[in-house]
Amino acid sequence: MLRNKSFWIFITIFVGSMVLFPPLAYCSVESTLATIQGRLITTILPLVAILGLVFAGLSFAAGSQNARSHLVLAIVGSVVGFGAPSIIAFIRSLVQ
Repeated sequence: MLRNKSFWIFITIFVGSMVLFPPLAYCSVESTLATIQGRLITTILPLVAILGLVFAGLSFAAGSQNARSHLVLAIVGSVVGFGAPSIIAFIRSLVQ
């Protein structure tokens, strides 16, 4: 009984979302992946790089023994995070 009930709840939510959000039914995989990639590159990577630098700075100010390695890793992560659009453009130019 419970399994049957949860199945109908799932179907109702699925059909309801298709009715409320019809553009989702016409989305292509390429556009979805491009959107996810754009969000990762422009928002999440720089945010993580800044948080890493803040963490490394706080560990350095607190006198942690691993502060130097935290700073090095944070700087490398920031270079990758902020340079990701250029890195991806370079790889795309090599592939095409």
